[in-house]
Amino acid sequence: MEKIEHIGIAVKNLKISNETFTGILGIESYKTEEIESEGVKTSFFNTGPNKIELLEATKKDSPIARFIEKKGEGIHHIAFAVKDIYQEVERLKKQGYTPLSSEPKKGADNKLVVFLHPKQTNGVLIELCMEREDGKK
Repeated sequence: MEKIEHIGIAVKNLKISNETFTGILGIESYKTEEIESEGVKTSFFNTGPNKIELLEATKKDSPIARFIEKKGEGIHHIAFAVKDIYQEVERLKKQGYTPLSSEPKKGADNKLVVFLHPKQTNGVLIELCMEREDGKK
């Protein structure tokens, strides 16, 4: 693991939350994008070496919608940057951790991502992320 890449925060209303975090951080969001396959719209704030990702559900049955329904708004996950996501997933599987997908998938902010099951990580959803090499946004 290289560093904490970002902290993901589930929100009900991205527009209102963008205004809130712009006020808190004193900076504007640098990127908003929708990940249709995950039923989520995201917004990113660059806070130095780490980022804040706000996540709003775009589908009622999306993971973010279910999270907010169960736990309310708040910290959804912590993402760690890795150099080689495939190697890191294999290393963690050998230690008994369970990835939530069989392969890394395209995530927001030009990343490949894999999540680890929170039942094995003290209730915290852990995301591993690696910059996509294809350069597509």
